[in-house]
Amino acid sequence: MTRFQSKVALVTGGRSGIGRAIAKRLREEGARVITAQRGQDTEFECIGVDFNEPEAADDAIATVMQLAGRLDVLVNNAGMMQEQLAEEMSLVDWTRNLTVNLTTPFALIKASLPHLRQTQGRIVNIGSTEGLGSNPKHAAYCASKAGLHGLTRAIAIDHSHEGIRCNAVAPGWIDTDLNIDFIESMPDPKAFKQGLGKIHPVGRTGTPEEVANLVAWLASEESGFVTGQVWTVDGGRMAKLSLPG
Repeated sequence: MTRFQSKVALVTGGRSGIGRAIAKRLREEGARVITAQRGQDTEFECIGVDFNEPEAADDAIATVMQLAGRLDVLVNNAGMMQEQLAEEMSLVDWTRNLTVNLTTPFALIKASLPHLRQTQGRIVNIGSTEGLGSNPKHAAYCASKAGLHGLTRAIAIDHSHEGIRCNAVAPGWIDTDLNIDFIESMPDPKAFKQGLGKIHPVGRTGTPEEVANLVAWLASEESGFVTGQVWTVDGGRMAKLSLPG
């Protein structure tokens, strides 16, 4: 398929994990993909940026326009997670989490809107099932992802009449390098992975490519009547009521 022929896509955090899978999928379908994150990306055109810096979002969008002259798809994927109880977390750390996970997507969207208006572009925000529920010690992460889901709806309401659609994807447990390393750190990785399978109705965890499949559809013309939605990709986990034992 060539759904993104002649289109330009910016994928933040596109150097690894879900972001890398999204970048590859969009490129496979014809898009010119630019990634943005700290450090260099050896596979894609990239923008080295620290999204903790106030001007980072404006600079990133300006660089995309300098490089490509247009923007059709914005994927807000870059994020961070810090495990800490609320009473133990400093306001500095709280602010850093919200800056990366929520304020930066807002700033990128704001800077992108004039250009997306010209191309009838699409925004896909990568939220989380933790914007719908919570794991322990994830107050900042959950708050920021819930906020990102709310921002998604607000942008859709304000700008869909201009041809700019905005949706979010909420992945559950996905087999990124980070999660795989976490499993391997368990005393019994095999048993832990089997346990993960049992809490998912489909019997397994997900892959980055499965998230990328949905992102590509949301960014394409095929989803033209879809906006303001949060799409859960979790193997049915959030739909399953738990039982004791």
